[in-house]
Amino acid sequence: MGTLRAETVDTARLQPAERWPFWLDMSARVSAPIAFASDHAADFRGRARLVDLGGGIQLTRFRYQSLIGRRTPRLIRQADPEVYQIPLTVAGTSAISARRRNTAMGSGDFALIDWGRPHDIMHASRQHGREDAASATVVIPRALLPLDTDKVDRLSAVRISGAQGPGALLAQHLHRITRHPEQFRATDAPHLADITLTLVSLLLARHLDAEVALPTEMRQQALLTQVRDFVERHLGDPDLSPQSVADAHHVALRTLHRLFADQDESVSGAIRRRRLERCRRDLADPLLRDQTVQAIGARWGFRDKTHFSRAFRAAYGTSPRAFREGRWQEAGRPDPPTDGAAPQE
Repeated sequence: MGTLRAETVDTARLQPAERWPFWLDMSARVSAPIAFASDHAADFRGRARLVDLGGGIQLTRFRYQSLIGRRTPRLIRQADPEVYQIPLTVAGTSAISARRRNTAMGSGDFALIDWGRPHDIMHASRQHGREDAASATVVIPRALLPLDTDKVDRLSAVRISGAQGPGALLAQHLHRITRHPEQFRATDAPHLADITLTLVSLLLARHLDAEVALPTEMRQQALLTQVRDFVERHLGDPDLSPQSVADAHHVALRTLHRLFADQDESVSGAIRRRRLERCRRDLADPLLRDQTVQAIGARWGFRDKTHFSRAFRAAYGTSPRAFREGRWQEAGRPDPPTDGAAPQE
């Protein structure tokens, strides 16, 4: 089974004179033609990873030297792909001008660009060009968004935080897929596309105060994504439970259970699985060899070492101590530390 389709392009593989034209062609393929200029055009340094999720939804991770671009009415008449681009500034500083609005953005900020409208963009590196600019973007067809187009247009060139709420979820989603597309299967693409559409829709709807306009199924998917993110961030809390998750999201416990009814596991099952996966990872980590099994279990929410040992054995067919010792023996390392107690079974 193949991995998620991704394409990596790097101007360093080309002769200096070929690099800037190549970058222009690639950029036009990602979204639409734009009149770019750069002080580094004679020998441009740029790298991109393109991940096509299908249905017109594409994620791209860019790293490049400073540049400016202008999307003119003439270029729009030549080709209007009818897409929005939602860029996240990862490094450097960005600015966009559209709809008589000039907006500066720093690292961690999103913006909305309508490629069917004129706009100017700028992305500059920092430290006098020693650190390249970087961004991660979503390109999504306008027709896919379940929101009023005229209302969405109000967000053109508006700075949108990627540090909290739906913005943080979308940023994490972008980073994970564009950094490590090999961690996903090709068959995951439709599901990832649905999640991307949901997170973009939720982000824009939140800023338009129009979340009630989203389809019920999309709102449920958005809530599920928020719940999973909350669980992931609180795995080390021993009091993490379905009730605490429901309370944090202001929903009834039965609503939370219904949300997971069509999933492969319950809320409790998801919490237990992710805790055990974190423990298994840490037990195999040579950098944590001085920490006891009990300490590692406690870090990920297991208060009781006996309960931890039983849960680990049920999941992996061996006790956490035996798993760790086996990894040490495979690597030819000295025995790991004991807990100062009888071996766990």
